[in-house]
Amino acid sequence: MTLDELNRLPRYRAEEEFLKCCGSRAWARAMSQRRPFSSLERLVQAAGEIWFSLDAADWTEAFCAHPRIGERKVTGAPAAEQSGMIRAPAAVTSAIEEANQEYFEKFGFIFIICAAGKTGEQMLDNLRSRLPNTPDQELRIAADEQNQITVLRLNKAFPL
Repeated sequence: MTLDELNRLPRYRAEEEFLKCCGSRAWARAMSQRRPFSSLERLVQAAGEIWFSLDAADWTEAFCAHPRIGERKVTGAPAAEQSGMIRAPAAVTSAIEEANQEYFEKFGFIFIICAAGKTGEQMLDNLRSRLPNTPDQELRIAADEQNQITVLRLNKAFPL
């Protein structure tokens, strides 16, 4: 879909398209209302402005739309984004499963990382390095990672 086509969609359909890029309903609604976008740069700028104006509940809603890193039955965009896990050794996959559980128990949401271009080992190292964070620190880091994921998806979804 082109940016021009997105701009012409009814609001409910635009929200559906935005939800494919970020799982926060408040974000998708605000993005739909902000249209029309004159360029991809303006779209991405609005995405970040809106994202960082939301609250923790909206952020965690978006996090819930993701599969866990290393989950075996991942399809669509998340599968392509996590392609580094396909080549990960079994020991790395197992370690990520364990660290994912520890992370979830500590923070109450799944580990979010912009996985595009990262190996399984890099994702595991990042996960482990973030475990000592405070919940507030980690929420902000996860929100930054989600924003990076959203930008990648927007660029793929709405080419010029």
